[in-house]
Amino acid sequence: MSKTELIKYRISRAWEAYEEAIILSKENHWNTVANRLYYSCFYIASAILLQQGQRFESHKGVKSEFHRSFVKEGIVTKESGKTFNRLFNLRHEGDYADFKRLTEEDISPFLKETKKFISEVESLINKSQ
Repeated sequence: MSKTELIKYRISRAWEAYEEAIILSKENHWNTVANRLYYSCFYIASAILLQQGQRFESHKGVKSEFHRSFVKEGIVTKESGKTFNRLFNLRHEGDYADFKRLTEEDISPFLKETKKFISEVESLINKSQ
């Protein structure tokens, strides 16, 4: 698989995970919605890093390098950086903390924010091709 094909695949996975979050939100599965929203951000962030020739083995590595290369440099908005950080933490809580039940109030604002994040980063990828 070529680098270009892998980038396209990760963009596709970002949108797919986002669509899954929308479906799950209609059934009030908020822990899983947080998971899918986070993965939407993760996939698109890993796509743009891959475009720059960077690959990471860990989620923290992707998140850290994305912030260093794009948020701190002002290429991506600070709001998008905060969305990625917050979803990283919420996903971790929802997936691993015993008895943690995320609520609609916790997660629903991130539906719109995640869509903006994916769109913003995808636009940067498309401009660089």
